[in-house]
Amino acid sequence: MSSLSTPATGGPEPLLLLLDPVARRTDGESVRIAKDVLCGGADVKVVFPESPSELDRVLSHRGRRRPVVIGSDLALQRVLQALHRQRELGSEPVGMVPVGRAGELATARALGVPVEPVRAARAVLSGAPRRLDLLVDDGGGVALGGVRITGGGTRGPAGRSGGWRSLWAKLAAAEQANTLTPEGADHSPRVRVEADGRLLADVHRPVRLVQVTLPSGASDGTGEMEVVVRASGALVRARAASVSVAGRGFGYEADGHPVGPVRARTWTVHPAAWGLLLPVTWSAEPAVPA
Repeated sequence: MSSLSTPATGGPEPLLLLLDPVARRTDGESVRIAKDVLCGGADVKVVFPESPSELDRVLSHRGRRRPVVIGSDLALQRVLQALHRQRELGSEPVGMVPVGRAGELATARALGVPVEPVRAARAVLSGAPRRLDLLVDDGGGVALGGVRITGGGTRGPAGRSGGWRSLWAKLAAAEQANTLTPEGADHSPRVRVEADGRLLADVHRPVRLVQVTLPSGASDGTGEMEVVVRASGALVRARAASVSVAGRGFGYEADGHPVGPVRARTWTVHPAAWGLLLPVTWSAEPAVPA
């Protein structure tokens, strides 16, 4: 892992800039611009973690430095997961400068992070933190926006254009490599779905879609997610603080990234669990229907 620092400026909080190495190859100009803006306005330490253990180490030894991610939605998700694992997620807000292909930045856009590098960097320096809810599963994973289980299964990393790979993608692949293999070739999963103990679907009827979504925007303190279950001739909607899904073996997508297959998973809303630095004039963009 390499790193570099800029001298203190006496301005905003010192920053730990976590740079996804692939972001430099995908859009090196945006990375350079964002880094210049941040280094010109704060004491910045730039790190290029090359493994999950290095990511954990730099976060646990960051001192007073505020984490800032330059990269994709998955890069942000993995940093939040590491902070959650270290029980430090809610201690201070996180900054983000989105760099990547459009499909890799949908969650950041929905949360209100500017897509232009200069605006995003300025939001890190002078924006306001907004408390946001987080989906946490019983396997230790987190999701910023939501999860989906569909009849077509999950999309693997190989399906992404350009063969996009990075530390964050390797982490997702590692999760899949240590899970169960689904039985049969039926693409309509037979799963049992419960929301706060209320039965929404049972294994006797295959489902076409299970979608769990956190409302975009600042946390309202209710700690509820929106749940949609679609089966043949039936559509069920609910709001709940916890959702459990069980079956023979199913995969799912967390913020659009594949996980599983697993036999059971429970997601719970953690209200106002983390903070994100956004422009003072923040407003989340409408989520694009999947």
